[in-house]
Amino acid sequence: MDKKLQHNGVEMFYTVEGEGSPVVLMHGWGCTHDTVKSIADVCQKSHKVFTVDFPGFGQSTEPSSGDCVWGVEEYTQIIERLVAVEGIENPILIGHSFGGRVAIVYASRNDVDKIVLVDAAGVKPRRKLSYYVKVYSFKLAKHWLKLVYGKEEGARRIEKLRGKRGSKDYTQSSATMKAVLSKVVNEDLCHLMPKIKAPTLLIWGKNDTATPLSDAKKMEKLIPDAGLVAFDDCGHYSFLDNRLGFAAVLNSFIN
Repeated sequence: MDKKLQHNGVEMFYTVEGEGSPVVLMHGWGCTHDTVKSIADVCQKSHKVFTVDFPGFGQSTEPSSGDCVWGVEEYTQIIERLVAVEGIENPILIGHSFGGRVAIVYASRNDVDKIVLVDAAGVKPRRKLSYYVKVYSFKLAKHWLKLVYGKEEGARRIEKLRGKRGSKDYTQSSATMKAVLSKVVNEDLCHLMPKIKAPTLLIWGKNDTATPLSDAKKMEKLIPDAGLVAFDDCGHYSFLDNRLGFAAVLNSFIN
């Protein structure tokens, strides 16, 4: 069943499938509910699954482009709103990549049955010196371009430069979602992980370069009741790279 939720000027699309205790399934950045359909298919055999399109993705509208740029907090609040509207109690949370960020914040302050973090974000990455050189040289270029070319032409050249240097996720986003991405990617959630009391399963690809296995090991140490399963020859989408193995591990945990 397809449904929509109105919250703070945003319309969020989500699907409801299956019967049983509730599962809230959240996709990663740049993805939609269709991306995690194989996970939903496993869960709906024994659970009622709510799979969202986060605001700004799929069939959901973008967050307001006003003064307040959305961060993980605002995305968590709309999931809390979904839970309240649907009358969900003690859900199982499943979050891939960015969806894992929301699951961490939600579970740190709400009752949940279990949590599954799949190649999840939430640990601020360690930066090499080359990263800081790149960042500060870009900031200098921004200042210089505006001085030389003026506000409008300078802004156009800055955006062109940003497109060359930014990640694929960044360059393919709208102006509003670029601002959101810049905010959420730098949010370190490690301080919230010890507050998670529910049993937590970490499922990872050993070859994940977006959220490396070292992030999973740190989460396993910080979350009181956490266990890690890591698959060989799998990357950031471990649930697609090893469908059978992932389904077996997930089904065992949620049941």
